[in-house]
Amino acid sequence: MTAPPTLPKSRQQLILAVLMLCSLLIWIENTVLSTALETLADPVRGLGANPGQLQWATGAYTLAFATLMFTAGALGDRFGHRTVFSSGLVIFAGSSLWAAYVNDVGQLIAARAVMGVGSALITPAMMAILMWTFTGPARAAAIGIFSTSAGVGMAAGPVLAGFLLEHFWWGSVFLINVPVAALTLVGLAVLVPNFRSPTVRPLDPAGMLLSISGLVALAYGLIRAGQVAVWSRTDVWAPIVVGLVLLAVFVLVELRVKVPSFDPRLLAQRAFGGGNVALGLLLFGVAAITFYNAFYLQGALGFSPMKAGLANIPTAFGALVGAPLASRLVRRLSLRLVAVPALTVAALTIGGYGFLGLQTPLVWIEILLLIQGLSIGMVIGPVTAALLSNLPLEQAGAGSAVTNTVRQTGSVIGIAVGGTIMSIMYRRTIEPSLEGAPGPVRDQARVSAEQARHAATAIHRPTLAEAADNAFVHAMHVGAGWIAVITLLGAVVLVITLPAAEKKKGPMLEPDYEVDDVRRCGSA
Repeated sequence: MTAPPTLPKSRQQLILAVLMLCSLLIWIENTVLSTALETLADPVRGLGANPGQLQWATGAYTLAFATLMFTAGALGDRFGHRTVFSSGLVIFAGSSLWAAYVNDVGQLIAARAVMGVGSALITPAMMAILMWTFTGPARAAAIGIFSTSAGVGMAAGPVLAGFLLEHFWWGSVFLINVPVAALTLVGLAVLVPNFRSPTVRPLDPAGMLLSISGLVALAYGLIRAGQVAVWSRTDVWAPIVVGLVLLAVFVLVELRVKVPSFDPRLLAQRAFGGGNVALGLLLFGVAAITFYNAFYLQGALGFSPMKAGLANIPTAFGALVGAPLASRLVRRLSLRLVAVPALTVAALTIGGYGFLGLQTPLVWIEILLLIQGLSIGMVIGPVTAALLSNLPLEQAGAGSAVTNTVRQTGSVIGIAVGGTIMSIMYRRTIEPSLEGAPGPVRDQARVSAEQARHAATAIHRPTLAEAADNAFVHAMHVGAGWIAVITLLGAVVLVITLPAAEKKKGPMLEPDYEVDDVRRCGSA
């Protein structure tokens, strides 16, 4: 590979500042949505979105990100990483402006999907520019400084969203992206060379189309099950089957490609495959419980958006402390001895939502969120670093693509499954409380607890709002139990696939954290 050009130190520092600004933008944007979910569900202050629509508004971004990122890396090699980065920023800013002024949920879902496209183009290019700009010890120092933007975004995002939601309309949480993206574009044009790899990776249009269509069909079927509360309907099981078939074909196609963007062969390696499955299951649980958390704090407990944002700070703090703590522990013990207990605790904290209620003191919620963030940080960082560092250097790019895709896929399915369990259990629980209510009120109350509270206010029936709160909490308890069990399987996988002790092979590669992962940690 051709050595990157040596840039003056002052220019390197300015490039790092530009990259951190963009990273901060994405971290903040991905945390503010969780804070805005309850507002979007409100028929007066928001769009009156039902749970299925909110699942799509959340999952559309992650789905686009998961299926386009490995293609985006190849585009950067072909056309230059600055070109792809700039294109992603324009798409991200334009779709943010669109999302801020949409009139219905369908448009919001579409805008969020386009935002995911922008992020998919930005993230690989951002890391590539960082790696090309810095070399040797300066690279490790730059990565360490760069990672601090994650902490700032994780902590500031929910609080900023709470402030905006209390003083402006819900679209303001998207509108803030536009000026920051414009400033970043100027910095890119003035400071950053258009780095590109001398070895151009081939594009993979077949793999991209198969992965997108497969995940969309699978997510549609799972979310549809929550909307109709029946699994036997054709519009539920047929999309699920089609999605699984398309994903299987995707794997077969990638196995036949000489240089695949997503290499399934890597998953056959015991430690690499097991570690990725465990991370996928963890992100499944994190995505699902984050979805519950948004409605629990603001809906069931009645927190203001600002108070809910402040309440989520312990999770971000725990995640930031957990990652470096685990790195130090792994050097003394082993990855297995650190990651397995941490993932077990993370699963138990998800199950801990089954003990939260309408009268739970805030201090207990904060302790649960702190432990949750700490345990999640202790898994994602060291496991990702170990998986990539154990691969040969020529497979590092393919390994990163596999790891990122598996994690984001786990998030998409987690949102779909977690929201569906919640919807089904809520409808079953609220039904007895709707006897004697007018037909339109019954229909509205069945949609969600948010809709039921609004209907209760309109007909002056406070008992209906109380019943909706209790039904939601019961649904959360059931969902948290199932999600915790599924997440706990990740710890079992790690026990089976990771060696009891590893020989130290030298310094680990820096973990390739992705925006959507720790976003959820910071708002779970």
